[in-house]
Amino acid sequence: MTIKEALDVTLKESLKSGDSVTKTTVRMALAAIKQIEVDKRITLDDAGIIPVLQKEVKNRRESIADAEKAARPETVIALEKEISIIEKFLPKEMDPAELKAIIKKAIAETGAAAPSDMGKVMKLVVPQVQGRASGDTISKAVRELLAI
Repeated sequence: MTIKEALDVTLKESLKSGDSVTKTTVRMALAAIKQIEVDKRITLDDAGIIPVLQKEVKNRRESIADAEKAARPETVIALEKEISIIEKFLPKEMDPAELKAIIKKAIAETGAAAPSDMGKVMKLVVPQVQGRASGDTISKAVRELLAI
């Protein structure tokens, strides 16, 4: 079952059960996917949908930070629930040790020795871990290993 099909099934189940949070969250995710498909005139596969869902999670995390600054705990709770719903459709997060092993291999392949070589390393690592680690996590780990 593709991610899009799983989203559709979850939407139908939430409509039947009356779970409004799941319903609105899944609808927003499907709308974001549909918007990209319409804008680019393509049909997204799972590899194309994963970055869209990751962006939705990232947007909600940023909103959580804003809500915490504004002392809005009810908003934080609602956003955390939305994140947990979206994360059900994303691949499992990569183990940090596994990520570092991939980065070390890429550093050896490129001969990177300084933080200025970060782009070369990222070019090799990102396609390998796409969807299983966020860009922020990858860049932080690359910076750590290049600084040593």
